[in-house]
Amino acid sequence: MAILRSFNIGISGLKSMGQNMSIIGDNISNSQTTGFKASRGEFQDVLSLSLKGIDGGDQFGVGTKLAHIKPMFSQGDISRTDSYTDLAIHGDGFFTVKAKFGKGFTRDGSLHFNKKGELVNSDNYNVMGFPSNGNGKFINKLEPIKMSGSTIPALATSKVTFDMNLDSRAKIQEFDINDPDETSSFANSVTVYDNVGTARLLTVYYNKLDTNQWQYHVTVDGSDAVDGEKGKMVEMATGKLIFSGDGLLQEEVVDENSFNFNLGAKPDQKIEFNFGESLAEDGDGSQAITQYGSFSSVNRHSQDGYSAATLTSLAFDDDGVLSAVYNNGQVKNVAQIAIAKFDNNEGLYKKGKNLFKESYSSGQATMGKPNEGGRGDILSKSLELSNVDIAHEFVGLMTSQRNFSANAKAVQTADQMLQEVLNIKR
Repeated sequence: MAILRSFNIGISGLKSMGQNMSIIGDNISNSQTTGFKASRGEFQDVLSLSLKGIDGGDQFGVGTKLAHIKPMFSQGDISRTDSYTDLAIHGDGFFTVKAKFGKGFTRDGSLHFNKKGELVNSDNYNVMGFPSNGNGKFINKLEPIKMSGSTIPALATSKVTFDMNLDSRAKIQEFDINDPDETSSFANSVTVYDNVGTARLLTVYYNKLDTNQWQYHVTVDGSDAVDGEKGKMVEMATGKLIFSGDGLLQEEVVDENSFNFNLGAKPDQKIEFNFGESLAEDGDGSQAITQYGSFSSVNRHSQDGYSAATLTSLAFDDDGVLSAVYNNGQVKNVAQIAIAKFDNNEGLYKKGKNLFKESYSSGQATMGKPNEGGRGDILSKSLELSNVDIAHEFVGLMTSQRNFSANAKAVQTADQMLQEVLNIKR
C-alpha cells in the first residue's frame, strides 16, 4: 500500500537526519579538541520500484540512508603555546604512537615526558621516532622517543683547530721554555679537557726558524703537569709549520705530542693540533693557517672536549629534532619525530581518543622525517586546533532540524491519510 510506503520513507528521513545531527553534534562537541578532524555525513536515495520494467525510466525511491561518514582532513589553525613538547604538523602527516591496538596515528601534538623520560601523549601512549646514534646522526629504526639520562660524562679533548695568521715580518729567533714571552713572536691560549673533565689552559708559543718555517710549542703551567712546578711552563707538544713562498701552509710536521696532566688524568693524552689542510695534503690553502705580512692573530679556534654536565633544558626544532642542552654548553640530538603518511587519509579508521588506525582503504603508513615526501613540517611550541567551523556546523544543524521536522510532517500526514482510509470502512 502506497500510504504505508510513505510511512517508511518518512521514517528513513527521520533516521537519516537524526544520524546527521549526531555527526554534527560530535563535531561541535569536539570543536576545542586539539587536532580533531570534523566529519561529514553523506546520504543517498534508495530506489525500490520501476514502473516500466527493468529498462523503464519511471522510478521512485523509498527514502534515504546514510552512505558514508567522511572525515575532513583540512588543516586546522595553529595556536602558539609555551610548552616545548607541544608540536603541530603543518601538512598531511600524522604523529605515530604505540597504542594498545598497535600503531595509532594522530594529529594531536599535545605531548609530555613521563617519569620514565618517555615522550607520550595524553593517554600515556609512547610517541615514535628515530633515535640518535650518539654522534648527532639518526638511526632509521622506529622506536619510542626516550631520554637516556639527565647527565653526560666528560669527554677528553682529542683535537684543537686553529684559523690564524703568522706575521711574515717576524724576526728569526730560538725559543727558550724558561723565557717564552721574550723568545717567541706570538702566543695564544686555548682551554682543553682531560679524560675526567678537568679544564686545562694551554698556551701555544710560535717562533720563526727560517723565512718560511715556524715552530710551535704547546705548554701548560707546571701546576697542571705531572712533576711540574707552579709558575714554570712545561712543554707537552711541539711541531713545525712550513709555508710556501705565497704564504700558504705547505706542510705540517709534528715533533712531539704527549700530555701528562696531573690530578687523576690519564697519562699520555694525545691532542691533535690542526692548523688546516696543507698543500702537501692536497689543500688549496684557503682553510689553513697563513703567513702573510700582517699582524699575527687568531680568527677562531675550537676543541672537541668538555666536562661532565647535567641537563638544563630540552627543545624541538622545526625539523622535529629533540635536542638536549647541558650546563657545559653542549647540545646533543636525542631523537627525531617520525611522521606517517598515507595514500588516502579519508580511508583511515577512527579509534577514538583522537587516534586513527590504518585500513585497507587508507593503505599502509609510510614512515619518514618531517619535510620529506609531503609529510609536512613541525612547528614547536604550537598546537593544531580542531578544523571544526562552528558557524558552518550550526547552519548544518538547523538545516537538519528543518529536514527532520519536514519528515516528521510527512509521517504525520501519512498517518492522517491512513486514518481517513480507516474511516471510510466505518
